[in-house]
Amino acid sequence: MALLDKIKSLSELLHTQVIEWRRHLHANPELSYQEFNTAKFVAEKLKSFGLNPVPMANTGWVALIQGKPGKNTVALRADMDALPIEEKNNVPYKSTRPGVMHACGHDVHTASLLGTAKILSQLKSEFEGTVKLIFQPGEEKNPGGASYMIKEGALTNPAPASIIGQHVMPLVPVGKVGFREGMYMASSDEIYLKVIGKGGHGAAPELAIDPVVIASHIIVALQQIISRNASPKQPTVLTFGRIVGDGATNIIPNEVNIAGTFRALNEQWRKEGLKKIKKMAESIAEGMGGRCEVTISHGYPYLENNPALTQRIRHAAEDYVGKENVVDIDLTLGSEDFAFYSHVVPASFYRLGTRNESRGLTSYVHSSTFDIDEDALKLGPGLMAWMAVTELSN
Repeated sequence: MALLDKIKSLSELLHTQVIEWRRHLHANPELSYQEFNTAKFVAEKLKSFGLNPVPMANTGWVALIQGKPGKNTVALRADMDALPIEEKNNVPYKSTRPGVMHACGHDVHTASLLGTAKILSQLKSEFEGTVKLIFQPGEEKNPGGASYMIKEGALTNPAPASIIGQHVMPLVPVGKVGFREGMYMASSDEIYLKVIGKGGHGAAPELAIDPVVIASHIIVALQQIISRNASPKQPTVLTFGRIVGDGATNIIPNEVNIAGTFRALNEQWRKEGLKKIKKMAESIAEGMGGRCEVTISHGYPYLENNPALTQRIRHAAEDYVGKENVVDIDLTLGSEDFAFYSHVVPASFYRLGTRNESRGLTSYVHSSTFDIDEDALKLGPGLMAWMAVTELSN
């Protein structure tokens, strides 16, 4: 039996077990950098496959699958953290932790990579080279678990020639996978503005310095950074999603707090845009008699899918699922800390279709009703295993 057929067969046989792993993880979600039980579960499974996971970044793991002697190493990555969302799905594996939910599919990614690990462990005598498994914490929270994993040596000893990441995609039907070469996802920085004025009575605004009015001017003015400073050919966005001014109908508060996000697909423009945001916010507040304290939490860089690597794993996917089930995906202003890896080694981040309209499985990620068609887990482990062995042969 050819190696491709063996991988497919093992992935089919593992399907029920991978679903069980995913459901266990889904029912027991843990927030970023708190994935202690998840990490323990992953380590136990890896050890049961005969692997020796090495702890990294507190709740992360790296493990090696050694094939026959070969010079190449490929890395495969999964993220393990959940989100602070109350799950509204009525399913047997519903989150047992109030206010915490696997709403971005990291339970799927982790279970799928465990399946890949088991497949490759059983077939290690049939490929050359080394597969490095990376199970990382904290994808959902700055500064990103990937940054910690890299600092602690996840991409060394041995250094992979490439790294591949998989992510669920509820816009793509189950059974299909999506790829994009080149620029794919945006950088992401968090913007926090504290607009400070002088509180007072709403009927006597001349005796106060109104931070609500100042904040309004700042928010509107900052949109000019996008419309009149960024090139219209360069995708970028500035969005403020939180404004808190703890006053009342007749009370001018002392301060207003604003929070938002700045996204870009160019590191130079990202740097310039953040400087402009800070300068404009401070200047407007000062000009209106107040003050603005600007705090920027630097997040993830833009994510670039290496074209040559993406072409190779796309061809591998066509072999595995058929060319008709491989689709193009569009650029997005969403962000992912997998981007950190893409700035160190050639990387490619592809999408696993999880949508099933007939079953009502259409909710987008980060929503309280997100779920997947678990038939995707029949495909995910074997597909990534096949990508890994074909990449090792290059």
